[in-house]
Amino acid sequence: MDPVLGQSGGLATPLLAVLAAATLVAAVAVGVAWHLWQRLQRLTRQAADTVPAAPTDTHVDARTGLVTLEGLELALARAEERAPPGPGSLCVLLIDLDGFSAVNDAVGHAVADEVLRTVAKRLAKLAPGRLALSRLGGDEFVLAVAGPLAQAQALAGRVLDVVREPLLAGDGRPLALQASVGIAAWPQHGARERLLAQAQVAVRTVKQTGGNAWAVFDPQMAVDERAQAALVAALRSAVARRQLELFYQPKIDARTLRVTAAEALLRWHHPERGIVSPAVFIPLAERHGLIGEIGNWVIGEACRQAGVWRQQGLRMRVAINLSPFQMRQDDLVDRLQEALAANQLQPARFTVEITETLALENTQATQRTFERLREAGLHVAIDDFGAGQTSLAYLKSLPASELKMDMGLVRDLATSEDARKIADAVIRLSHALDKRVVAEGVETTEQRDLLVAMGCDELQGYLFARPMSAAALGLWAMDDGANASPVFAHSLFQETQPVP
Repeated sequence: MDPVLGQSGGLATPLLAVLAAATLVAAVAVGVAWHLWQRLQRLTRQAADTVPAAPTDTHVDARTGLVTLEGLELALARAEERAPPGPGSLCVLLIDLDGFSAVNDAVGHAVADEVLRTVAKRLAKLAPGRLALSRLGGDEFVLAVAGPLAQAQALAGRVLDVVREPLLAGDGRPLALQASVGIAAWPQHGARERLLAQAQVAVRTVKQTGGNAWAVFDPQMAVDERAQAALVAALRSAVARRQLELFYQPKIDARTLRVTAAEALLRWHHPERGIVSPAVFIPLAERHGLIGEIGNWVIGEACRQAGVWRQQGLRMRVAINLSPFQMRQDDLVDRLQEALAANQLQPARFTVEITETLALENTQATQRTFERLREAGLHVAIDDFGAGQTSLAYLKSLPASELKMDMGLVRDLATSEDARKIADAVIRLSHALDKRVVAEGVETTEQRDLLVAMGCDELQGYLFARPMSAAALGLWAMDDGANASPVFAHSLFQETQPVP
């Protein structure tokens, strides 16, 4: 008999019990494992619903370690799925560093990259509970946050503060940064897919007003942008279509009331809008790379007209305004000299006007242009003097022979003792440094009398004449009526007989 098998061939009772127990344990183990596996699956699905997926290498910006545009879009899509209904559930802040290209040029790409990494770290610390922080490329960052619009606005203010915090370049030089921030919110500003584009519209609006601020998207901004786009398209062909014209406003000798010069002021004859102010189209030209072509046209046309007047016996100087872009061009002085020579003009009869801010710009290109202007014998005038932060002690180093007093200072002469003291100090110190002073924006006889008493050299403003076409200037100069007197004609034309 087999000791293990019974007579009927079945398992012996002790062994059967052992096998039954083992089977029960195995079944329990399998059940527990199945339960744990199912629970793990549920937890994994829940985690996927509450935590954004870790970005892949293709979603990480190599320069800063932040997510790229693709990673940002994924985070925004997930946030939209989870967001409760209601306004301001999701906001994006587009952060554009102001003037970063100049920083890049000044310190080099390696140091500029380190600056971008520093800004990225500051932004990350500023918003630890963010949905996403992304670098779009160049000098643009995006913060995506959940919460009401008011919270995003407060965050934008803190963003401006941390960007402005001082930092040092690799060689120890201090760098000052500023930013423009545009905010768009879902769902009140439309579809989530449009948030970034709307924030960009808001950023451009901020930059048009000088930057270093934030703005919330408004549909009117988009309307304005479309109108500007149409204006830029028309401006591109304005030179070829001969729609640009120079108007001229005389400058008057404060003692003799004789015309000494005429400032050329650009006008655009738009076929539908009529005359467009340079305050409108010059900023557009600068932003869209058109200022170079327009500036070259102004130089050529002003010299051409000055040549015509010279042949007619007109002996006043002609002045043009130079933009920052032109002052940084290596061939600016060459263009001026060629235009002067082509019209047989002496450099001493030509004046270039630049703003006070540009005069203080200490870049190598700008300073080299100043030196070449002086060497060429051209007069340099500082426009809007007194509008900036220049101290009177800095007057000596300004690269100019003439200062144009800011209109705001002239406007307040009759009502403000402080304005009179400042104007008097500017005139006295300028004369001590052999610089002439022109007061622009003179509109009343009281302003004129005060400036004459202070010893101001030249006056310009509506009291004497508004800007006018070249043809109108000739008629105005010889008009004996209300617009002028014979003394102006005598001062303008050599062949005119002196007035007794």
